[in-house]
Amino acid sequence: MLRVLLLGVLAPASLGFPAPSGPQPRGSQCVEHDCFALFLSPATFLAASQTCERLQGHLMTVRSSVAADVISLLLSSNGGNSPRLWIGLKLPDGCHDAGRLGPLRGFQWVTSDNRTSYSRWAQPDRNATSLCGPLCVVVSAAEAPGPGEQAWKEESCTTEVEGFLCEFHFAASCRPLTIEPGAAAAANVSNTYSTPFGARGADFQALPVGSSASVAALGLELVCAVPRQGSAEARWGREAPGAWDCRVENGGCEHRCNGSAGPPRCLCPADAALRADGRSCAALSALSCNNLCDHFCVPNSEVPDGYTCMCETGYQLAADQHRCEDVDDCMLEPTPCSQRCINTQGGFTCKCFPGYEMVDGECVEPVDPCYGVNCEYQCQPLGHTGYRCVCAEGFAPNPLDPHRCQMFCNETACPADCDPNSLDSCQCPDGYILDEGSMCTDIDECENGDCTGECHNLPGSFRCICGPDSALAGQASTQCDLTTVSSTDDSGSGEPPASSAPSTTSGPPASGPVHSGVLIGISIASLSLVVALLALLCHLRKKQGATRGDLEYKCAAPAKEVVLQHLSTEPTPQKL
Repeated sequence: MLRVLLLGVLAPASLGFPAPSGPQPRGSQCVEHDCFALFLSPATFLAASQTCERLQGHLMTVRSSVAADVISLLLSSNGGNSPRLWIGLKLPDGCHDAGRLGPLRGFQWVTSDNRTSYSRWAQPDRNATSLCGPLCVVVSAAEAPGPGEQAWKEESCTTEVEGFLCEFHFAASCRPLTIEPGAAAAANVSNTYSTPFGARGADFQALPVGSSASVAALGLELVCAVPRQGSAEARWGREAPGAWDCRVENGGCEHRCNGSAGPPRCLCPADAALRADGRSCAALSALSCNNLCDHFCVPNSEVPDGYTCMCETGYQLAADQHRCEDVDDCMLEPTPCSQRCINTQGGFTCKCFPGYEMVDGECVEPVDPCYGVNCEYQCQPLGHTGYRCVCAEGFAPNPLDPHRCQMFCNETACPADCDPNSLDSCQCPDGYILDEGSMCTDIDECENGDCTGECHNLPGSFRCICGPDSALAGQASTQCDLTTVSSTDDSGSGEPPASSAPSTTSGPPASGPVHSGVLIGISIASLSLVVALLALLCHLRKKQGATRGDLEYKCAAPAKEVVLQHLSTEPTPQKL
């Protein structure tokens, strides 16, 4: 038994109106300002939800026994079948303790809340069960414990079930058209209806705002609407002012409809006057200028009871000089938008073509993010605002200055960067040496003796694990031979530790200061001897490399380059 008045049963039909695209309701019910429709069309939860939303509604929320009774009525006209139908109840992602989350077990309505005074699960005992989403809910009489009832059951949201239930909310509703007794039979008048959510037919108990009524025999088309802003009651009406055939809905007149002589017209009581719509009445004591106009009314003191109606910006007076209708701003010349114009009620919106952006009300092409960027080789855009500098093959961005490029090689040999106008002018990356004219060969620092520990040669560099005799024992470094002495007490870093034993001398003390000329001579002789030894060492290593058939250069560091320069420019030192 329903606890509130059922406003209508909307049976499907195909009379008077073209069939809308998509699934059509097999039946519907309206309770107060809410309408519910049954759709028998196989769908997943997502497809069903999207269909309801396209019709300006959502999947049905069954919050009370009244809504459950509505479902029973909808299914009673379905020939006793028991289809599974989606309702608007879904379990979010994750696992939930079904026994500790209230009557909805952690599920939520599609309206993003869990308010309810009713639940009807097919398996009532879930105290020890954990449910893991996403899950959705179907309602089916086959799962119910008794006849005429429906039970809820969890179902995978991607399952395709037999149908679904939609819910729609409206501000008000109209009764079916009233026609004078005997008039329909005399004039063979029949009427058909269409609701905003697609239900059509001739047998209705109530119709929501936005529904249409057609009386084909009289060429009459009416719409259920709220007659004035702020009014809580909906009425049948039409855009054109004045009365229609007095046999149908009293011609739309609030008081009396006169159709005995000439066209039908509405009459008001003696103490009232007809409003601008030609159908409603206003008491003379309460009649004012603003009651007569749609938006604004300006009294005219020069004419008794004279006035002029005016409209808000974006509207213009209709032909009756009382109502205001929207101006299609996009049809104005010149058009208010530089590219795309979308008309709205009382205004308009400007949009841009693809590839343009709206900046301060104007459509402009996006600024190239590489514009004004000083990349040494080439700039590569990243999206609409970012960029990065790229380099030619064989080069890479400088880590310290990404706008500049430096030579790069991650192999043991790479082509050199040569001047096309002077093939003898070639350059190699750091850690490489020019070999065979146009190839850069990696310098094997490990064979050059630059590492006194465990050495790993790398392209353009090397990695040295310092030996136990180094101050950096066990560490990775390219300077294992650096002399570092640990500090003791408050002595400074780098200072040699003080010895606790008394020092001894190996010979007699100097007899006196040495002359500066002698010191200079000793220094020059020592330097010549060092240069001669280094040159001899490089000569011997070069000779040893030639016998192996592979020439490897060991002069990447600045000190090595000095030795090579001496070997190429100085004569071979003579033995003293």
